[in-house]
Amino acid sequence: MATVSYTNVSKHFGDVTAVNDMNLNIIDREFLVLVGPSGCGKTTGLRLLAGLEDIDDGTIAIGDRIVNDIEPKDRDIAMVFQSYALYPHMTVFDNMAFGLKLRKTPKEEIKRRVQEAADILSIEHLLDRKPRQLSGGERQRVAVGRAIVREPQVFLFDEPLSNLDAKLRVQMRAEISKLHHRLKTTFIYVTHDQVEAMTMADRIAVMRGGILQQVDTPQQLYDHPTNVFVAGFIGSPAMNFFKAKLEKSDGSLMVNTGAFQVIVPPSKVDRYMPHAGKEVIFGIRPDDVHDPTFSPPVYASPVSAKVEVTELMGNEIFMHFVSGDNSFIGRIDPRTVFKVGDQVECVFDMDSMQLFNVDGDQTTIV
Repeated sequence: MATVSYTNVSKHFGDVTAVNDMNLNIIDREFLVLVGPSGCGKTTGLRLLAGLEDIDDGTIAIGDRIVNDIEPKDRDIAMVFQSYALYPHMTVFDNMAFGLKLRKTPKEEIKRRVQEAADILSIEHLLDRKPRQLSGGERQRVAVGRAIVREPQVFLFDEPLSNLDAKLRVQMRAEISKLHHRLKTTFIYVTHDQVEAMTMADRIAVMRGGILQQVDTPQQLYDHPTNVFVAGFIGSPAMNFFKAKLEKSDGSLMVNTGAFQVIVPPSKVDRYMPHAGKEVIFGIRPDDVHDPTFSPPVYASPVSAKVEVTELMGNEIFMHFVSGDNSFIGRIDPRTVFKVGDQVECVFDMDSMQLFNVDGDQTTIV
């Protein structure tokens, strides 16, 4: 049973709180991704689990065993770092086998495990090579293979793809996901790249300033963020935000940004009516900004704006608009005739709108 539990875990470095009262339960065989910007505490959280940092407060358990005072080598985990950390004078086989040799594992068992891991990762033809003879992707596979041969309860990955080029990162994302399905054990993966998080995770834990913001499935995080930070961090391009006021108008509700007004759909009026008259933060994703000519059947509200920049992506155009003092991005159908400098009327899919409080925590209005 490879569950992992953080209970009221904190870590301080002098006056800096890297992890603040973290509570997180990771279920057996789950692929959980810790994501957030640099300095948010995600790597520290992983290192606390690995035993590479001491816990100041709280407990961490793997299965039924609290591991606070257990040596890293005895925690039954294996970690893959951002740096491949391969021994340059050893062959691939010896790099993968090194940890097993230290544990005095029988030679035949070492050979079996290394060969099996090499087959899984398609690097069996590289076992006699030295690291300098390998590409970056091959070195990363060797580093993962070194973890696999341990046959641990929990795999830990600390930004393992950040040294790879864009194409190879996409390939390795898929390889690690397939590896998780094949090994059927618990994976905990740290990254600052929300695209990696969205494409790989069963659940995502979003961190900011040492504090866990929200833990949920990728789709739930995307559709129902708990605050402005999560809404802006998850999704690429990021959600558009506007300072606005929620106003009554003949029994309906309007979101008034000053530069434009959009109508709250009837399906959301009852939810938001108690907040009429309040200052709010209005959020709409680029996916929900459309050229009306090619708009899907949605509850659309028109917005007049000027096209400032277009970024052709092939199957879509990222279009930058400005309306008054408000700048926003739309993910527009490539058949659009909108051009830079045009004053156009785009439409917002208000069925997908989000409203947030303007107070300090900027939480979702539900």
